[in-house]
Amino acid sequence: MRRMHRVKLPWLSIGVQAELVMHEIVGGRGDGPTIGISACIHGDEEVGAQAVMELARGLDDTQLAGRLLLVPVVNPFSFAAKSRQSPIDDLNLNRVFPGLSRGWFSEQLADLVIREFLGRIDVLIDLHAGGAMPTVDYTYVLNDEALSRAFGTKLLYRPSGGAGTGTVYGGTLSSIARERGIPTVTTELGGGVIDQAPYVARNHAGLLNMLRQLRALPGAVTVRQDQVVMSRIDIVRPTQGGWLESTCPPLGSPIAEGMTLGRVISPYSFEELEEIRNPVPDGWMVLSHLTRNLVQAGDYGYMVGAV
Repeated sequence: MRRMHRVKLPWLSIGVQAELVMHEIVGGRGDGPTIGISACIHGDEEVGAQAVMELARGLDDTQLAGRLLLVPVVNPFSFAAKSRQSPIDDLNLNRVFPGLSRGWFSEQLADLVIREFLGRIDVLIDLHAGGAMPTVDYTYVLNDEALSRAFGTKLLYRPSGGAGTGTVYGGTLSSIARERGIPTVTTELGGGVIDQAPYVARNHAGLLNMLRQLRALPGAVTVRQDQVVMSRIDIVRPTQGGWLESTCPPLGSPIAEGMTLGRVISPYSFEELEEIRNPVPDGWMVLSHLTRNLVQAGDYGYMVGAV
């Protein structure tokens, strides 16, 4: 059985009212968990929404045990603007959970997502990507390592610190899920100014393998043998603005301390403004710019993990 739920969002002053659209798929193979899959909390990370669509299109409901609750676009106004921040209040939705019923627009949206989505699921899979320019490839290990491994990325990240340290933040949907004891996986896969089809396919395959891991779908779980667990991820930002040209190894590859990650080139004089080097001993490439992109000082340049 399939149903689509439309939960109304607050009206905007221009007379527009959007909806939080959720797809409910009830399986025909008996009891099982209610698995929530969310995407596009950040509107410029649309690869996750495409993977959710492919999952829903190709799923044989009779083979599913339990129930899926899918939210392909959590942040519709940010999604329409292709922006990480909300164009309504310039807030990052994934820093304001659990939200406030009478707070900023993003806080009201977060409150609604907690009530209408998180409050109805037993497992959370939250899909993210690199966004408009950089590309990323890793999975968080939070409170269900087997489920995180089942997504299939080579690089896994088990944070060693609490909220606010490294790339672990408070106010995220996953942080509230963990506080409530919900098995949670946050994925980071895809993004950038490149063809997203391979990353959509990898997200889709990862979701199917996770559903097998949860016994929501039949079949053997694919186990990857070369996975690396990182305990720290450093964000390396440019200090100059211009064209960022990457020279680092591919994502998922090792990189030695001091190796060049990329260079910032002036679009006007064509001179090299900055050489960006890897500060992490025995690092692993987590996030990179796979095309020549225009960046500002302080933008996301690279992410390098340490085991």
